[in-house]
Amino acid sequence: MRRACIVGCGTTRFTTDTSEALESVLLRSVKNLFDSTPECDRRDVEAMIVSNASGGYAGPGSAGHGSHGGGNRGGRGRPGSAGNLSARDPHAPRRGSGYMAPILAELAGMSPRAAHTVESLCSSGTNAIVSGYAHVASGLADVVLVSGAEIRDTPGRILWWDDSRGEFKHPVYWASLLTSGYKRAFGVSDDDLAVIPARAYANARSNPDALRPEATPTAEDVAGSRRLTGDLRLLDCSRPCTGGASILIASEDVAGRYTDDPVWIAGVGQSVTSAGFAKHQNLSRIESARMACRDALRMAGSRNGSAPMSISDVDVAEIHDAFSVCEPMILEALGMAEPGGGAAASRDLHETASRRINPRGGLIGSGHPLGATGLAQAAEVARQLWREARGRQADNPEVGLVHNMAAAGTSSTALVMVR
Repeated sequence: MRRACIVGCGTTRFTTDTSEALESVLLRSVKNLFDSTPECDRRDVEAMIVSNASGGYAGPGSAGHGSHGGGNRGGRGRPGSAGNLSARDPHAPRRGSGYMAPILAELAGMSPRAAHTVESLCSSGTNAIVSGYAHVASGLADVVLVSGAEIRDTPGRILWWDDSRGEFKHPVYWASLLTSGYKRAFGVSDDDLAVIPARAYANARSNPDALRPEATPTAEDVAGSRRLTGDLRLLDCSRPCTGGASILIASEDVAGRYTDDPVWIAGVGQSVTSAGFAKHQNLSRIESARMACRDALRMAGSRNGSAPMSISDVDVAEIHDAFSVCEPMILEALGMAEPGGGAAASRDLHETASRRINPRGGLIGSGHPLGATGLAQAAEVARQLWREARGRQADNPEVGLVHNMAAAGTSSTALVMVR
């Protein structure tokens, strides 16, 4: 199996604009990628993978996860309503064609041998990266472009198959259940969780792509924000938005054409515990995150011919903080905190102004355009490892990790990236 690496990335500014076509957002992120990776000719791209959680369409049945209405390295270097309108409904607003990968290839002036689209709710982006990685590792392609985008008012679909929550299908409700379960299990308070969005927004101030980099809510602001449920406040939530991100994956055979400082995808881990929320056996932990991260670290170690990597080897990580409670639960799942110690670990990150976790502001601070989120996370880790994160740079990172999840944490994807 061949090694694969990231040799370029491009992102767009996250916005609330709903007038732009999905194709246009994708194209802008691709243009930004090639502007920052001029050594790569578009004709080099042999496969294209597009990530879009809404499939290009949305109607009244759509619902988002939130509830709020690069340099050249070559020289060194609304929440949805309760309807159930399918993507095939002729009255659904058109935000994309549904045949997005071939269309993007044509718009971008490329003729790849393969082009397809990945839809996997909020983890569409990282699952698209896994598909691109597999193309390269297997020898199907030497250069793969992976691009994802979303429009704010088409932020994905409710998982209608899962009836375990009755009428409470919007992600706000599963987040409320997880928050209640976590607080009850470990004696965590609302004030303990309030520091998490405060740190997220503080980090996002140094992220030029963030939805509202000027936002500066304090923990007190979070605690005083409007209650959506008994356990969830408005500022506990990430916000759906418009945005795009792209990365370029190359094989070890050709990476030197584009950069002398590749970021290697050293480990991949995926876990699906169920498709229904009712299969959650414990509302105080996210088991899929634990298993995906374990497998990614194990793979990264074996590829280096050594023992499995440890989570302590990870210098910087982007984790899926769609809601405040997700951060401590994921820190515990990854082994960065003991069970019940995640909230204290989050407070320590806040008090020390650490950039180890979610340096760009995470999903809460940056925004959550579903199809682009996993790609934006990977782009951030790559920039951190390239030392190109400017005002949000972590301290000399060599190993990075991405965690992206979907469907109330019933599925997770993890990537380990190394210089």
